[in-house]
Amino acid sequence: MFCKYAPKLFPGIQTLDNFYYTMLEDKGSSLRIQHPDNPPFFAWVENDYYKLTGDKAHITDLLENKRFLQRYWDLFQSLCPELKLQFDHYPMSLRYRGIGYEWNGISSGMDNTPRTRAGKGMLWVDAISQQALSALYISRLAKAVGDRRTEGEFEAKWKALRKTVNEYYWSDSDGCYYDIVPTGEPRADSLSKQAWKTTGILTPASFWPMLAEIPTKAQARRMVDFALQPSKLGGEYPWVTVSRDDPDFNAEDGRYWRGSVWLPTAYMGIKALEKYDFLHAADSTAEKVLNQMLETYRDYDPHTIWECYSPSAAAPSISGNGKRVRPDFCGWSALGPISLFIENVLGFHDIDAAGHVVRWDIHQTCRHGINNLSFGEITTDLLYDPATGLVTVRSNAPYRLILNGRTHRVPAGETLIRP
Repeated sequence: MFCKYAPKLFPGIQTLDNFYYTMLEDKGSSLRIQHPDNPPFFAWVENDYYKLTGDKAHITDLLENKRFLQRYWDLFQSLCPELKLQFDHYPMSLRYRGIGYEWNGISSGMDNTPRTRAGKGMLWVDAISQQALSALYISRLAKAVGDRRTEGEFEAKWKALRKTVNEYYWSDSDGCYYDIVPTGEPRADSLSKQAWKTTGILTPASFWPMLAEIPTKAQARRMVDFALQPSKLGGEYPWVTVSRDDPDFNAEDGRYWRGSVWLPTAYMGIKALEKYDFLHAADSTAEKVLNQMLETYRDYDPHTIWECYSPSAAAPSISGNGKRVRPDFCGWSALGPISLFIENVLGFHDIDAAGHVVRWDIHQTCRHGINNLSFGEITTDLLYDPATGLVTVRSNAPYRLILNGRTHRVPAGETLIRP
């Protein structure tokens, strides 16, 4: 996701072909995808890259010629423990149950999450919401390239999943989404609402429905008020991976997914907040996450970014086996110093190459900005100087700059704008 800011320098999006061709083309591969039932993020990633590149030819090829995203959406529905794919992989845990998916901690990415204590037959709120998110973005990408049939098909899938998630996974008493378990003996074939109950175990996974645009504005407001309390997922070190008042929360060092702050789930939750214009909550929690990363970088040797962080201090977390987590973990932790820094600290909340638009919400008081921001064929520098109260913009081509809610037309060359 962070590679999207340098698509011409680092082939981030091209690496998805390793998954598409191995999982979908049935030609055999020397690649080993350990967990084919890992979260289905391809459509989300493709959408975010498209926002920065505006590459309609790639999206047309992806959706209309190869149909990789649609085929993967269907494949995810069919994955189950009995299935053996054409490449070497670990046994899968995913199974579709009509109103959701059975899964496990390893396959979901939240290895030792305490969510599993809820009991047999649990259906995971993140799995169904991630499929809804994929359907949403497949529909939007199809619209961008004029594929009306695919747009309509996947918009309908998203609406159906939205209805299911709101009907089964929403707790009106808490104002939050949770996993669900059978109310009695596990009966995975029962679709009756009365046969299921929410678990009440709060983790960042509860925000996947918000990223998928499933709640109403009122539901989203209730979620923010409830889940981001200091006694829940908020506080000085926000986006802990289980609520601070949960009996399995490990306040001392996080023990991996029992409280640690992980950048993938923090980033997801922050982007979910942005979907509903909770920008103060998004930006303020992003800054807290980055401050924790910076202090840890300064104070711990090696001076680097870590796999995950303590829920109670500026320090690396401890894994489930009692050892310090892995250093030099760019794999996802670079979402902090690259993506969260650009988007939430500097305030570049939206960049749209196809529409030639940059949205910059200035909320810092210091001199700040960005050089060589590239989207599509446009490269621009933007700098805010509080001493003059002006924004200096340099660009190689025209575009629209939405600056603190006001639209300015930026020509090629240099422009001075007063916010």
